[in-house]
Amino acid sequence: MKDNHGQISLEYLLIFSISLILLIVFTLPLVEQSIQNTLDVSESMNMASDLSKLSQAIQTVYGQGQGSRQSVDIISQRSNTINIASNYATCDMELKDKSHKLVKVDFNSNLPRTSVQINKGTNKIIVDWPSGSENMKIYKV
Repeated sequence: MKDNHGQISLEYLLIFSISLILLIVFTLPLVEQSIQNTLDVSESMNMASDLSKLSQAIQTVYGQGQGSRQSVDIISQRSNTINIASNYATCDMELKDKSHKLVKVDFNSNLPRTSVQINKGTNKIIVDWPSGSENMKIYKV
C-alpha cells in the first residue's frame, strides 16, 4: 500500500499559498486607497482647526479694537495659501487623488481681501489692528 499523505500536504500548501497571493493582490490596493482617504480627511480637519484658531484671533482683535494684536501658530503638513476676505478664510487643499477640497471658516472683521502663504512646518501669523488705522492687517512672520 502506497502512502500519498505527502502529496496531499504539498497540494494543500500550494492551493493555500495561491489563495493567499490572490487575496493580497486584490485587497492591497483597497487598503492603500482607504489609507490615502483617511490621510486626506485628517489633513483637511487639521486645516479646518488651524483656520478656526486664526478666525478666533481675528475676532478677538476685531472685538478689542485699534491697538490690539494677536499671534497664531499654525503647523502645516505642506505648503498652502490661506485666502482672507472681510468675513471668511478659505484654504484650497489638493487631495491625494488630485481633487480639491475647499475648507472655509466664517468670522467678522474689517480685514481687506488678502492671502497668506504658509510653509510646511510651523508658521507664525500675526493679526494686528494698528492704532489710528481703519483696517486690520494679517501677515506671516
